[in-house]
Amino acid sequence: MPAIVLVGAQWGDEGKGKATDLLGGAGKDPVDYVVRYQGGNNAGHTVVIGDQHYALHLLPSGILTPGCIPVIGNGVVIDPTALLSEIAGLNERGVDTSKLLISNNAHLITPYHTTLDKTRERFLGRNKIGTTGRGIGPTYADKVNRIGVRVQDLFDEKILRQKLEGALEDKNHLLVKIYNRRAITVDEIAEGLMPLAETLRPYVTDTSLVLNQALDAGKLVCLEGSQGTLLDVDHGTYPFVTSSNPTAGGACSGSGIGPTRIDRVCGILKAYTTRVGSGPFPTELMDEFGEFLRKVGHERGVTTGRDRRCGWFDAVISRYATRVNGLTDFFLTKLDVLTGLEQIPVCVAYDVDGVRMTEMPASQSDFFHAVPVYENFPGWTEDITGARAVSELPKTAQSYVQALEEMSGAPISAIGVGPGRDQTIEIRSLVR
Repeated sequence: MPAIVLVGAQWGDEGKGKATDLLGGAGKDPVDYVVRYQGGNNAGHTVVIGDQHYALHLLPSGILTPGCIPVIGNGVVIDPTALLSEIAGLNERGVDTSKLLISNNAHLITPYHTTLDKTRERFLGRNKIGTTGRGIGPTYADKVNRIGVRVQDLFDEKILRQKLEGALEDKNHLLVKIYNRRAITVDEIAEGLMPLAETLRPYVTDTSLVLNQALDAGKLVCLEGSQGTLLDVDHGTYPFVTSSNPTAGGACSGSGIGPTRIDRVCGILKAYTTRVGSGPFPTELMDEFGEFLRKVGHERGVTTGRDRRCGWFDAVISRYATRVNGLTDFFLTKLDVLTGLEQIPVCVAYDVDGVRMTEMPASQSDFFHAVPVYENFPGWTEDITGARAVSELPKTAQSYVQALEEMSGAPISAIGVGPGRDQTIEIRSLVR
């Protein structure tokens, strides 16, 4: 059975949690495994089931579906304290977390990573990246520098201390000599991590082996990215990006599943555009329409609590996402938020110093100076939250969806018309 990848097609916050939850349990053929393959607790998914809202940060959305096995892959960076707190919070609400699997090769976020993250952002001042301060970037940097600490290291105190000693030799020079902070000792980090080892041990395994064996046995696996395409460290709006690869290519390296085992890549696309943090955003609205989208769409970061920057739909970005991810289809979310607008502008191209561009500018400078070229579409006033078929949408809403599909370069397989699990128009099965 081939695997499915779900990836954000904008700057994140597109509603991937709802899409993954539908795949995990609300559909007729639920997936067997849901895998987080990158990122850390700097991202979050919101899933609404009935009158219950669940904010997930490290745990895959499949954790909420009985029978589905949630997996944290090797490409994820884990703050063990944050993870155990999230598990405890779900257990208190009656959610069974016992099936969770964690890759033994996932890297750990330690207190010195968060300290460095926050300190560097302060020192950057006006040039700050806009990180969440949760140590994600420094942890990925240590991974690439080959001085990282992995989950499996928790189970061998000697190796753990050796790795911490090597990492802190470098970190303490920065903290003391550059940032005028106190040095961090191996003992304080080790003594904070070691008590967590036995609590985490039942979850830890070779998840790459488990997932490949599951695919061999005909099980359905969903690979769930966090953040979005435009935050990818290679393909996003660098340097205002995350430190990993949310794009579909990252699903393979972050889970240990080969690319030939994937036959569908679904992009999650919001009916308008949002962004959290610093960086260029061509369609950003600094007026009453931006505030309308923010208020009606409840646009506040699940993890950070920061208000999201809001703007009109950007077709240049969605075409780019189709290209770099090899998207087979889209799940369009939050169409209902646009209800009540007389006209809905869509960015169809950019004007860069008098040159019209319909594809993503290759130059960072060109993208920064891009001025959106809009085409206006008629809005609608009818309540669409009860629609369960495209034919039940107002004609103008149908036309809007069709236009986005044509501009984005891949078919739309589902449309979100409200936050609830059942508030979805399924055009093509989310699973088959």
